[in-house]
Amino acid sequence: MDGGVELTAFLVNESRARRPELAQDPLAAHWIPDAQRDQVRQLWDEYADEVYPHDDLVVSLRGRCIVDLLSEALERNPETVLLVCGAGFTSYPWLRRFPVAIEADLPRIIEAKQRRLAELVAAGVVDDRPVEHRAVDLADPAARRRLVDHVRTVAAGRPVVYVVEGVIFYLPDAEARAVAGLGAQFGPGTVSAVSYWPVAAADNPVLAAQRGWFRRRGVPESASYLTVDDIAAAADAKVDNESPEQLQQRYLGEVSVAEWGLIPEHIAVARS
Repeated sequence: MDGGVELTAFLVNESRARRPELAQDPLAAHWIPDAQRDQVRQLWDEYADEVYPHDDLVVSLRGRCIVDLLSEALERNPETVLLVCGAGFTSYPWLRRFPVAIEADLPRIIEAKQRRLAELVAAGVVDDRPVEHRAVDLADPAARRRLVDHVRTVAAGRPVVYVVEGVIFYLPDAEARAVAGLGAQFGPGTVSAVSYWPVAAADNPVLAAQRGWFRRRGVPESASYLTVDDIAAAADAKVDNESPEQLQQRYLGEVSVAEWGLIPEHIAVARS
């Protein structure tokens, strides 16, 4: 399997496949090619042993929260357009029906997603839906501008729901803030869901363990940490924040693992 940030993409699917009732993503496991399933499971188990054993909880909670936000957006306006940045092998355009969806990620991931999508459509596992794939380096300001211009053209005045998941903490600080605030450029009615690591969690011991694990696999150790105020300023909107403990309380009725024992990924929701 390729090294670098790309290797984490399938770990998300494996995590959600291990908590199907919580994640509500029946397609999660299907994105992993058959030839790589054993390798992905082994990688996940290694990550659990060396970093923490609760990635299935954190990633499934994150996905469930986003799916619920997508449902709410479509209930308000069925013509809403979906943009997912850092799309990886997530299933959002097939979990809820949008008139058009755009998935953006690094070129290697987009190429792999398109190949696997063609296989799943041919096998009848997923519908052939109006989903466009865009290869974008989110760290490149010019590439971000082109993406924004394209989304505006496609949306043609319709509201946009913007999801940026599991990516901005890999970007330098200025780029992280810019990507967090892209939704502000799509006009009234935009809903943004941004997953991030809060400044207060910079010393989290699980993140320290993850840095060592990433270092050995070619993923940059540096990370960006933001505050709710940072995201509100970038999004130019009021932000509602969801912590892992709040999400556990909402979906499980209790906090089974304290945030200090988890990757402290929060979700900020901004509505313009």
